[in-house]
Amino acid sequence: MDNFDNYNASDKAEASELQRMIAIEQQKAQFQAQVHTFTDVCWDKCVDSPGSKLDYRTETCLQSCVERFIDTTLAITNRFTQMVQKGAQ
Repeated sequence: MDNFDNYNASDKAEASELQRMIAIEQQKAQFQAQVHTFTDVCWDKCVDSPGSKLDYRTETCLQSCVERFIDTTLAITNRFTQMVQKGAQ
């Protein structure tokens, strides 16, 4: 879909906008999948038996778990970005 040679300027603009919107929606879906994943992982790790409210230990465990998950994801993403940039040079 990157070849727009046979389209007029208006069609090219619409196609570019559509590609941009699709990319945004894909990013949203990836983010939601990440949230779902760390919710499942951290819930299983930290919540023994759900009650009407979280106790301090469970709340602290969930917070730490999510923070570690986010930190790890960012570290991996940054490393892959560095590898891609090195490969492009």
